[in-house]
Amino acid sequence: MQRLIEGYRRFRAQQWPERRAMFERLAHLGQSPQTMVIACSDSRVDPTMIFNAEPVELFILRNVANLVPPYEPDSAFHATSAALEFAVRVLEVTDLIVMGHAMCGGIGVLLRGAPDPAGDFLVPWMRIAERAKRRVLERASADPQSECEQESVKLSLENLLTFPWIADRVASQRLMLTGSIFVVNLLLHRPVIDALLFSLAIAVGITPQLLPAVVTTSLATGSRRLARQKVLVKRLVGIFLPRRASPHALYL
Repeated sequence: MQRLIEGYRRFRAQQWPERRAMFERLAHLGQSPQTMVIACSDSRVDPTMIFNAEPVELFILRNVANLVPPYEPDSAFHATSAALEFAVRVLEVTDLIVMGHAMCGGIGVLLRGAPDPAGDFLVPWMRIAERAKRRVLERASADPQSECEQESVKLSLENLLTFPWIADRVASQRLMLTGSIFVVNLLLHRPVIDALLFSLAIAVGITPQLLPAVVTTSLATGSRRLARQKVLVKRLVGIFLPRRASPHALYL
């Protein structure tokens, strides 16, 4: 706790004087982010840092294993669905990114079960991704952890399309859904987006092999910065394609 208090003091002394006018403006005008990011709660995966974003650029939801449940409007508690509704229907974001990551502990629970002290909420939550687990186990994957991390992102994107007000906006090209996997490339000693990103809005009609390894994207200001810095793709793992959608493959 002391380290956090010292960090706050540094923020007040060093960053607050430079950013005070911006925060005062945001307090007056409110927030208007264009992008929502659904990421894992894992402390190693910080969307603001990864996309080099400024305050108010990203509306961020973090939960275990970056999962999206299907649309279920009932009287139960739905924190993820509530955040989605606020971002899409109130803030009217135009980009929605599901960002998975390597070495995800939630996916480990899905594949191998929860550690002894945890089970009241963690195991039921991870059942959302049972379909992703079955897909991986049915094809006898040599790397079920990595493939299940990818399949869970695909499943979350599929579940997003069960929300009628998300599906309508995707169909009318007012909302773009994107999936990604974040890893740290130990060979390059730099972070990369390991899986290709894709958009549901436009079908480009081109195979991934013909696409350039580095492109400038329009997902968010931070991702454009990453592209200009030539962040490399470690490897192409496949196209995440939700139902009723065509891929627009983008490499970072």
